[in-house]
Amino acid sequence: MRYRVLIEQDEDGAFVAECPALPGCISQGSTRDEALHNIKDAIAGYLASLQKHDEPIPPAIWEDTVEVTL
Repeated sequence: MRYRVLIEQDEDGAFVAECPALPGCISQGSTRDEALHNIKDAIAGYLASLQKHDEPIPPAIWEDTVEVTL
């Protein structure tokens, strides 16, 4: 499954990763790669918890890019 992840660097230099489709699913890391790895684990845990409690799992996303010329 694919979920959109937003990664931002905070004022202390840490990278904070969030999955908007899964409210409260946030993680962090000292590098962007670490934050990405940690949010993958957080998403897996979040989805496992939803499944365990018979809650609906949000659908995966499909994303494309488009090129625009000016």
